[in-house]
Amino acid sequence: MHRKQIEIAQLQVRPHHLFHHQWALLTSGDFEKKDFNTMTIGWGALGTMWSKPFAFVAVRFSRHTFNFMEKYETFTVSAFPKKHHKALSFLGTTSGRDGDKIGESGLTPEPGSVVAAPTFKEAELVIEFQKIYADDLNPAHFLDESIYRHYPNRDFHRIFYGEILFAEGVDKYHS
Repeated sequence: MHRKQIEIAQLQVRPHHLFHHQWALLTSGDFEKKDFNTMTIGWGALGTMWSKPFAFVAVRFSRHTFNFMEKYETFTVSAFPKKHHKALSFLGTTSGRDGDKIGESGLTPEPGSVVAAPTFKEAELVIEFQKIYADDLNPAHFLDESIYRHYPNRDFHRIFYGEILFAEGVDKYHS
């Protein structure tokens, strides 16, 4: 798959579709050290914060990837064509604590362009981030009671904000 660098101001994404329907992989760690993990995410946002292009991603404390997000300063979000949906489903339901889930998924990790965290050869869109803020969701601040249904075990998320440092993708992501 041939990806080209995208100037951040030219990145064309349907954010709700990307996170809710297409899904993506959140990956943190260090490719060179072979110390990284990935998980499928269906919640996140893209936009501007503190005059910086950014995204936020939500990670539960119980997820193995949470430890990598805490330990490392960079992460990537990678989106894939529909033909890789089965691999994304597997990566979202299998823990990296239990073995080499990335190897079993059939996807190929590769180095990020500007960050230590890896991306994937099969991805059609890759966005690379530097963490700039993190905070835990506080249920006392939920203004919509229906949010609680997403937390039957009260296993709330930590929200990680990342400044977008680099993006590349296939033509449909270029304006």
